Amino acid sequence: MPAQTPSAAPRSIMARRHFLQAGPALAAALATAAPPARAAAPLEAWCATWGTAPAGPPAAASTLAIANQTLRLIVHTSIAGSRVRVRLSNEMGSTPLRIGAAQIGLRSSGANIVAGSARDLRFGGRSFATIPPGAPLVSDPVDLAVPALADLAVSLYLPDSVQATTLHDMAAQTSYISSSGDYASAPSLPVQKTIGSWPFLAEVDVLPASGTARAVVALGDSITDGARSSSNTNRRWPDWLSRRLQQESLPVAVVNRGISGNCLLTDYASALIAGHDCLERFDRDVLATTGAGWLFALIGINDIVYSPSSNTISADELIAGYLQLIARARLRGLRAIGATLTPFEGQAYYTPAREAARQHANDWIRNAGAWDAVVDFDQVLRDPAQPGRLNPACDSGDHLHPNDAGYQLMAQAVPLNLFISA
Repeated sequence: MPAQTPSAAPRSIMARRHFLQAGPALAAALATAAPPARAAAPLEAWCATWGTAPAGPPAAASTLAIANQTLRLIVHTSIAGSRVRVRLSNEMGSTPLRIGAAQIGLRSSGANIVAGSARDLRFGGRSFATIPPGAPLVSDPVDLAVPALADLAVSLYLPDSVQATTLHDMAAQTSYISSSGDYASAPSLPVQKTIGSWPFLAEVDVLPASGTARAVVALGDSITDGARSSSNTNRRWPDWLSRRLQQESLPVAVVNRGISGNCLLTDYASALIAGHDCLERFDRDVLATTGAGWLFALIGINDIVYSPSSNTISADELIAGYLQLIARARLRGLRAIGATLTPFEGQAYYTPAREAARQHANDWIRNAGAWDAVVDFDQVLRDPAQPGRLNPACDSGDHLHPNDAGYQLMAQAVPLNLFISA
């Protein structure tokens, strides 16, 4: 959640359906002889190894400005691969974004790259590209042995004066901005500034070393985003889950699409870095994730705490949203896993009415049978003596977000047999 409560806005479930229209297939009827059929080239089974959810634009006063500089963005993989590509994003931008050069390599430490690991990234065979406003851009694949649970450095040279209007604001990871110039291919970056966000980078895909792999897409808010976890240590609950999967040699990636302050049902114009609501961003952040096999949804607490205390959101409204997530996941063959909402008594937004909404939502999540599986994070984190509160051993101090130990307990509560097959 952001530090300040967004201004009030009406709640609504924004269903956006796009219908494709196709004309009649006349070519087959008119052709007198069909050409010989050609065997289709085998599809490579790519899978995301890392991802985040872009949001923005930030408030003008806090927007990061970049001019003739190189970004070196640090990300942490989940699964290994033999080839790699990246997805960039200018989806919240209002002007074209010009990429002068781009590179990817294994990070050794700080802003430095492991010798011999750097690979130039190309876009349609070119070393440069322009991303239109509102659009993503996927790079060409390059050969690179990417280890599991390793740091990658994605370098982007931005030759123009750029406003970082598309970014993931709370990275819990230090990345770097160079002094003036193109240092995309430099093994060691001359650092002018460090940042704690991921501008313009949305996903890293690999050709899995195991041959095939599927991704768990963790959709959520600040608790999935890892708020108040230790920076630069990858101790969000999806990170802990990824470690468990790798320890068991399961070919399953974990992609974190949590956004601090995000809601299931509502957008707030005063908090655009909190992202579009989950129903609106579902296609981009879940269905478009390469190799997605599972939706793992922990979402709804911000809908509750941001709703007016005199007119608290009902569990029925949340349930309608959950049913949409489940239906849309299943339409694309994803298994839908739901998680109960965690305790928050003692937090600034707590009221008995809001607690009642959480309890009613959790009762439905546990007992309705709508999800393919349920993980009871509420039971894992609550204080046995005061079930409305976080266990003090798991509380980061704000009575809402877990600490590192709490995030680890959440991951340990996830049965790995959920991911044996998609």
